[in-house]
Amino acid sequence: MSLSIRPARPGEAGLVLGLVRELAVYEKLLHEVDATEEMIDRELFGEKPRAFCDIAEWNGEAAGLALWFYNFSTFRGRCGIYLEDLYVRPELRGKGIGKALLARLAQRCVEEGLTRFEWSVLDWNTPSIDFYKAMGAELKDEWTICRVSGDALEKLGSTRA
Repeated sequence: MSLSIRPARPGEAGLVLGLVRELAVYEKLLHEVDATEEMIDRELFGEKPRAFCDIAEWNGEAAGLALWFYNFSTFRGRCGIYLEDLYVRPELRGKGIGKALLARLAQRCVEEGLTRFEWSVLDWNTPSIDFYKAMGAELKDEWTICRVSGDALEKLGSTRA
Protein backbone atom coordinates (compact mmCIF):
# COMPACT_ATOMS: atom_id res chain seq x y z
CA MET A 1 0.00 0.00 0.00
CA SER A 2 1.51 3.32 -1.04
CA LEU A 3 0.53 6.94 -0.60
CA SER A 4 1.82 9.79 -2.73
CA ILE A 5 0.87 13.44 -2.86
CA ARG A 6 1.46 15.57 -5.91
CA PRO A 7 0.24 18.83 -7.40
CA ALA A 8 -2.79 18.56 -9.64
CA ARG A 9 -1.77 18.69 -13.29
CA PRO A 10 -3.24 20.46 -16.33
CA GLY A 11 -5.94 18.24 -17.78
CA GLU A 12 -7.16 17.12 -14.34
CA ALA A 13 -9.89 19.70 -13.82
CA GLY A 14 -12.47 16.90 -14.18
CA LEU A 15 -10.79 14.86 -11.46
CA VAL A 16 -10.62 17.87 -9.13
CA LEU A 17 -14.25 18.81 -9.77
CA GLY A 18 -15.32 15.19 -9.25
CA LEU A 19 -13.64 15.09 -5.84
CA VAL A 20 -15.15 18.48 -4.93
CA ARG A 21 -18.59 17.16 -5.86
CA GLU A 22 -18.02 14.07 -3.69
CA LEU A 23 -17.15 16.38 -0.80
CA ALA A 24 -20.26 18.46 -1.46
CA VAL A 25 -22.42 15.31 -1.29
CA TYR A 26 -20.84 14.43 2.09
CA GLU A 27 -21.44 17.98 3.37
CA LYS A 28 -25.01 17.97 2.02
CA LEU A 29 -24.12 20.98 -0.16
CA LEU A 30 -24.17 19.54 -3.68
CA HIS A 31 -26.95 21.98 -4.58
CA GLU A 32 -24.43 24.82 -4.10
CA VAL A 33 -21.88 23.49 -6.60
CA ASP A 34 -22.06 25.34 -9.88
CA ALA A 35 -18.37 25.12 -10.78
CA THR A 36 -17.47 23.69 -14.17
CA GLU A 37 -14.35 21.94 -15.39
CA GLU A 38 -13.52 25.06 -17.39
CA MET A 39 -13.69 27.22 -14.25
CA ILE A 40 -11.49 24.82 -12.28
CA ASP A 41 -9.04 24.59 -15.18
CA ARG A 42 -8.77 28.38 -15.45
CA GLU A 43 -8.22 28.96 -11.72
CA LEU A 44 -5.75 26.10 -11.17
CA PHE A 45 -3.87 26.02 -14.46
CA GLY A 46 -4.46 29.37 -16.17
CA GLU A 47 -1.89 32.06 -16.87
CA LYS A 48 -2.12 33.41 -13.29
CA PRO A 49 -3.38 30.62 -11.02
CA ARG A 50 -5.26 31.86 -7.98
CA ALA A 51 -5.86 28.48 -6.38
CA PHE A 52 -3.79 25.34 -6.01
CA CYS A 53 -4.56 21.68 -5.49
CA ASP A 54 -2.67 18.72 -4.14
CA ILE A 55 -3.90 15.26 -5.11
CA ALA A 56 -3.40 12.28 -2.81
CA GLU A 57 -3.03 8.94 -4.54
CA TRP A 58 -3.37 5.57 -2.86
CA ASN A 59 -1.79 2.80 -4.91
CA GLY A 60 -1.82 5.08 -7.94
CA GLU A 61 -5.53 5.96 -7.71
CA ALA A 62 -6.93 9.35 -6.69
CA ALA A 63 -7.81 9.17 -3.00
CA GLY A 64 -8.42 12.80 -2.07
CA LEU A 65 -7.39 16.39 -2.41
CA ALA A 66 -6.40 19.57 -0.65
CA LEU A 67 -7.50 22.69 -2.54
CA TRP A 68 -5.95 25.88 -1.19
CA PHE A 69 -4.84 29.45 -1.82
CA TYR A 70 -2.65 32.10 -0.23
CA ASN A 71 -4.21 34.63 2.13
CA PHE A 72 -2.70 37.58 3.99
CA SER A 73 -2.61 38.57 7.64
CA THR A 74 -2.42 42.33 8.15
CA PHE A 75 -1.65 41.76 11.84
CA ARG A 76 1.30 39.48 11.05
CA GLY A 77 2.34 41.25 7.84
CA ARG A 78 2.77 37.95 6.01
CA CYS A 79 0.89 35.51 3.88
CA GLY A 80 -0.56 32.22 5.01
CA ILE A 81 -2.46 29.36 3.44
CA TYR A 82 -6.22 28.97 3.49
CA LEU A 83 -7.40 25.42 2.90
CA GLU A 84 -10.67 25.64 0.99
CA ASP A 85 -11.33 21.91 0.74
CA LEU A 86 -9.83 18.80 2.27
CA TYR A 87 -11.38 15.55 1.12
CA VAL A 88 -10.51 11.88 1.36
CA ARG A 89 -12.76 9.29 -0.23
CA PRO A 90 -14.72 7.45 2.51
CA GLU A 91 -13.38 4.00 1.70
CA LEU A 92 -9.80 5.27 2.13
CA ARG A 93 -10.21 7.17 5.39
CA GLY A 94 -8.13 6.02 8.35
CA LYS A 95 -5.02 5.40 6.24
CA GLY A 96 -3.25 8.69 7.07
CA ILE A 97 -4.18 10.39 3.80
CA GLY A 98 -5.87 13.43 5.35
CA LYS A 99 -3.01 13.85 7.80
CA ALA A 100 -0.49 13.65 4.95
CA LEU A 101 -2.36 16.31 2.96
CA LEU A 102 -2.42 18.62 5.98
CA ALA A 103 1.24 17.94 6.75
CA ARG A 104 2.21 18.77 3.15
CA LEU A 105 0.57 22.20 3.44
CA ALA A 106 2.05 22.80 6.90
CA GLN A 107 5.48 21.98 5.43
CA ARG A 108 4.87 24.52 2.67
CA CYS A 109 4.01 27.14 5.30
CA VAL A 110 7.24 26.43 7.20
CA GLU A 111 9.41 26.35 4.07
CA GLU A 112 7.94 29.60 2.71
CA GLY A 113 7.95 31.42 6.06
CA LEU A 114 4.17 31.78 6.05
CA THR A 115 2.50 32.87 9.26
CA ARG A 116 -0.47 30.51 9.52
CA PHE A 117 -2.52 27.71 8.04
CA GLU A 118 -6.30 28.07 8.34
CA TRP A 119 -9.54 26.46 7.23
CA SER A 120 -13.20 26.20 8.22
CA VAL A 121 -15.22 23.19 9.27
CA LEU A 122 -18.98 22.74 9.47
CA ASP A 123 -20.09 22.78 13.11
CA TRP A 124 -22.00 19.48 12.76
CA ASN A 125 -19.02 17.61 11.30
CA THR A 126 -17.81 16.02 14.54
CA PRO A 127 -15.51 13.43 12.88
CA SER A 128 -13.64 16.19 11.04
CA ILE A 129 -13.52 18.45 14.10
CA ASP A 130 -12.06 15.63 16.17
CA PHE A 131 -9.53 14.87 13.42
CA TYR A 132 -8.46 18.52 13.13
CA LYS A 133 -8.06 18.85 16.89
CA ALA A 134 -5.89 15.72 16.89
CA MET A 135 -3.70 17.44 14.26
CA GLY A 136 -3.22 20.40 16.61
CA ALA A 137 -5.81 22.75 15.13
CA GLU A 138 -7.29 25.40 17.39
CA LEU A 139 -10.99 26.04 16.76
CA LYS A 140 -11.61 29.80 16.72
CA ASP A 141 -15.17 29.88 18.04
CA GLU A 142 -15.13 33.66 18.50
CA TRP A 143 -15.05 34.24 14.73
CA THR A 144 -18.07 34.06 12.43
CA ILE A 145 -17.68 33.65 8.68
CA CYS A 146 -19.37 36.36 6.64
CA ARG A 147 -20.32 35.74 3.03
CA VAL A 148 -21.93 37.87 0.36
CA SER A 149 -22.95 35.99 -2.80
CA GLY A 150 -25.58 35.76 -5.51
CA ASP A 151 -28.05 38.64 -5.70
CA ALA A 152 -26.64 40.26 -2.56
CA LEU A 153 -23.17 40.34 -4.15
CA GLU A 154 -24.59 41.90 -7.32
CA LYS A 155 -26.42 44.52 -5.28
CA LEU A 156 -23.40 45.36 -3.13
CA GLY A 157 -21.13 45.42 -6.19
CA SER A 158 -23.36 47.95 -7.91
CA THR A 159 -23.41 50.27 -4.89
CA ARG A 160 -21.53 53.51 -5.40
CA ALA A 161 -18.96 54.33 -2.76
